[in-house]
Amino acid sequence: MHEPVLLAEVVAGLSVRPGARVLDGTVGTGGHASALLDANAPDGVLLGIDRDPLALAVARERLAPYGGRVRLRHARISEAPDALDAEGIRSVEAALLDLGASSLQFDTAERGFSFSADGPLDMRMDPGEEGETAADLVNRLPERALSDLIFRFGEDRRARALARAIVGARRRGPILRTLELARVLASVRGGGRSRLHPATRAFQALRIAVNREIEELRSGLPAVASRLAPGGRFGVIAFHSLEDREVKRFFRAGTAEGRFRLVTKRPIRPTPGEIDRNRRSRSARLRLVEVVAA
Repeated sequence: MHEPVLLAEVVAGLSVRPGARVLDGTVGTGGHASALLDANAPDGVLLGIDRDPLALAVARERLAPYGGRVRLRHARISEAPDALDAEGIRSVEAALLDLGASSLQFDTAERGFSFSADGPLDMRMDPGEEGETAADLVNRLPERALSDLIFRFGEDRRARALARAIVGARRRGPILRTLELARVLASVRGGGRSRLHPATRAFQALRIAVNREIEELRSGLPAVASRLAPGGRFGVIAFHSLEDREVKRFFRAGTAEGRFRLVTKRPIRPTPGEIDRNRRSRSARLRLVEVVAA
């Protein structure tokens, strides 16, 4: 089962009390949601939304013991207000976003997120959603566009060399599998003594592009914030600098405008003990704000 990152810090930082209404905008498999439901017992309610229907199915089973206190809906974070309206919830006292791909997605080879297991080069968070897959982008985009994508969303200084290697490899036939792409990317040398796998940043870039994650975050942050009650807290866990910059910018702008109070001036990071237990937590950073009463 996926281990939620910064779990104690999330529960404490959101200051969830009995009876609170909570929005988990990226419920995933329900790890954070379970702890938040324990915190707002006995009569608090949590609405969990996610764009991944497969994750929702796992969350539904995991959270079943909470009965009617938990509601689950298939939706993006930008659609949070509509999901809340559908459940008759006008506002919430706490909201959480746990960004990026989940362990369930990485660990399911046929989803195409992992460069360490063979699967179709898909990467859509909602497999039923129309739109291009990672394979479509890898095989369609010109070299310059591929390079720009890898540099913009992967922040990889080898972007030009990686794009050149992809274009060279696809001349021999389309690249359709994760391990096939990983081998192509691993053939590009350079980049210093990074501990990252050579495919890490390019796979991240493709995933972000396929799912339009930055655009969704930019529209999702104000959508979620709009439904927080005065005094309510909003927490966001980011896993890379692109996400974190968007969150930092949004929170600081709201603070300057007098809408938010910063709860964390600097992001909360995992303890060494958590990183030892869960290596995927090592890049996590949690930021929190509180909505200022009108």
